[in-house]
Amino acid sequence: MKYQIIFTSLLLTLVFPACNKSQPKNFTINGDVKGFTKGTVYLQKVVDTLITVIDSTDVYKNGKFSIGDSIDSPEIYYLQIKEKPDESLLIFGEQGIVTVSSKIDKFSTAAVVKGSENHDLLTQYKEMIQKFNGKRLDLFKANFDAERAQDQATLDSLDKAYKNLIRKRYLYTANFAVKHSDKEVAPYIALTELYNANISLLDTVNNALTDRIKVSKYGRKLDRFIRVIKKNETTDSLDSIQNLVP
Repeated sequence: MKYQIIFTSLLLTLVFPACNKSQPKNFTINGDVKGFTKGTVYLQKVVDTLITVIDSTDVYKNGKFSIGDSIDSPEIYYLQIKEKPDESLLIFGEQGIVTVSSKIDKFSTAAVVKGSENHDLLTQYKEMIQKFNGKRLDLFKANFDAERAQDQATLDSLDKAYKNLIRKRYLYTANFAVKHSDKEVAPYIALTELYNANISLLDTVNNALTDRIKVSKYGRKLDRFIRVIKKNETTDSLDSIQNLVP
């Protein structure tokens, strides 16, 4: 739990408007949302631990819009329609043009995003993780039934199956990140999916990153996260030893 708190402090909390930027935009989203006749689109990202509105634009009639930012390193953005505050579309932004097509009634679920290699890889990863999540739900249902039947043998078996599933998910995530260690999606996935895993898996991903990715936004965050964990573990170990000394 404490590592989740550390991770959260590194990535996000609240939403604040950003100051106007003077840098020219080198990351642009060209959007087309069918059925969206009037409203406002916000582009957000995490700035100093706060989810911040980076750019906004008004939309009229045809649902088309263009919005963007000045970006140094590929990173996660959130596209949101003011009139649909409960929906947000996650986009892995990169320099260049990214296209988004969707429908107003299914803005986030029907969206098709093109133009970002990192986004494509993140989508591929999430599709596989959905399969793990489906198996986890099946185990939860079976566990519920076994508890009602007071079937301890089945409960023990399901517990082992659940732990094995979690281990496989962690290993798949680490292997996926290592396989794509030349893309910014690798440290991002490690940060968001392995923060509670064994530190050795985080080290494996971190050590596999290319030099370019190590100095990217998420590459630096991953390295910092690992150093914080190791420092805390060392402090905890020293405290434990000191508690044993009379």
